[in-house]
Amino acid sequence: MQIKQLLAAGLLLRGLGADAKLEPNYTSPAGVKIFNPGNFFNVTGPWSLMSQAGDTLYIAGMRGIYRSNSTLAPVGMPRVHQAFQNMAELAAMAGADITSCVRVVVYVTDMYRYRPMCNQVQIELWGDDPNKYPPRTIIEVDRLNEDDIVEVEGTFWLGGLERDTMPN
Repeated sequence: MQIKQLLAAGLLLRGLGADAKLEPNYTSPAGVKIFNPGNFFNVTGPWSLMSQAGDTLYIAGMRGIYRSNSTLAPVGMPRVHQAFQNMAELAAMAGADITSCVRVVVYVTDMYRYRPMCNQVQIELWGDDPNKYPPRTIIEVDRLNEDDIVEVEGTFWLGGLERDTMPN
């Protein structure tokens, strides 16, 4: 399923007034909410999938891991696509749409090989109007967790919506 279709489905559910709420796993004394949705993949260390501070949502570096079985997608475009899809799905779970993205950071292990794939997926997500692309930093690193090839993290504006919990 294409990323835009997944986001549209999430926004449609939100628009229908879905009752399910994503409850934080923890809320700090300062009000920072930490989320590890039970219907997402298992994290691979001492970190969380996303956090919310005020109206800003922070999504951790997403790898190309399938939600259904916590395994990596095949190397190359399938894995890059899955990493971006994971970020987009978490944003949708939080009630943000892709146009609410205020920054993307991408880590790749081979700039020459994987940057064009990242560009292609971003065009799929945001369309081909460069005026709609969020700021992006792409960094080549020597190594990622479990010798992966890409991680994508995103920061999203939740638009000042008043809520105690995020819609699921």
